[in-house]
Amino acid sequence: MHAFSHGTTSSTAVAVPPSLALPVIEDMFPRQLHPYWPKLQEKTRQWLLEKRLMPADKVREYADGLCYTDLMAGYYTSAPDEVLQAIADYSAWFFIWDDRHDRDIVHRRPADWRRLRYRLHTALDAPRHHLHHPAPLVAGFADSVLRLYSFLPGTWNRRFARHFHAVIEAYDREFRNRITGHIPKVEEYLALRRHTFAHWIWTDLLEPSAGRELPDRVRKHPAYRRPALLSQEFAAWYNDLCSLPKEIAGDEVHNLGISLITHEALTLEEAVDEVRRRVEKCIRDFLDAERDALRFADELADGTVLGRELGAAVRACVGSMRNWFSAVYWFHHESGRYMVDNWDDRSTPPYVNNEAAGEK
Repeated sequence: MHAFSHGTTSSTAVAVPPSLALPVIEDMFPRQLHPYWPKLQEKTRQWLLEKRLMPADKVREYADGLCYTDLMAGYYTSAPDEVLQAIADYSAWFFIWDDRHDRDIVHRRPADWRRLRYRLHTALDAPRHHLHHPAPLVAGFADSVLRLYSFLPGTWNRRFARHFHAVIEAYDREFRNRITGHIPKVEEYLALRRHTFAHWIWTDLLEPSAGRELPDRVRKHPAYRRPALLSQEFAAWYNDLCSLPKEIAGDEVHNLGISLITHEALTLEEAVDEVRRRVEKCIRDFLDAERDALRFADELADGTVLGRELGAAVRACVGSMRNWFSAVYWFHHESGRYMVDNWDDRSTPPYVNNEAAGEK
């Protein structure tokens, strides 16, 4: 039986293919949506135009249907409006950067990629100095990062920068893997995926959404770290499950299913079953870890002002971790990013520019 969700961009019910349906998500992870979402969508669309990150015709035709703001509005549901706006713009930038990375590989533009990689590293450390950079991807990145840096102390900013420097380098490893046709083994792939999916970035952003930086003793505590990692692993592996046809069509080498087929001698059907098994285990393990995290939040709320604030912040962060499951799940069935069968060319998304956005 098909499961249905009423999408945020229209009143049309969205059917989930049986092979991708997860009844436990539909039953136990009610969908949430930040009340600011309609304004969020409008403002992010304006920001994409202002920063020249997508051509006007692409924004007009595809931006809403890609559902990038829906994904973030369904995740950080307790964030102040201005925090959610900064996260949503940054997330839209991230997807566009990901597409540019893919096109630089497909069209064999290593010099363009190296130049962009270097510029992003420098903009991350000094975003204010790159706000008017002639390359739209650099200027847009600087703008979104500078806004994110405005919410919490410098210690959080430096951690975020450290984590995103690692993401940029992981994208460079992906570039080299795809250019050479290297398909990582399963464990190598899983380690790389934690960076290219930006596990620690989305986890870092839980804190400005909750209104405070968490001290290391809280953030690194297993009771907090485990559900945070499980929510991200679910998202990455469910993405692999849903995007496998798109990535096979595009000669990708980075997908858990592709690694299993290549290095574990699984058939396509067996690989799909194994990825699905891992996805379902993430959900079960998260439900156990969530209980531990909420107990940890109760322990932190020891009657002191600081304890009450930390306990409340951890509860808010764990609530957002839970939201990530439903946000990611429905995003994959509503976003035009995964509707490969509707594209004229299954290897070329219709919402991307094949050019290097005037950045040569």
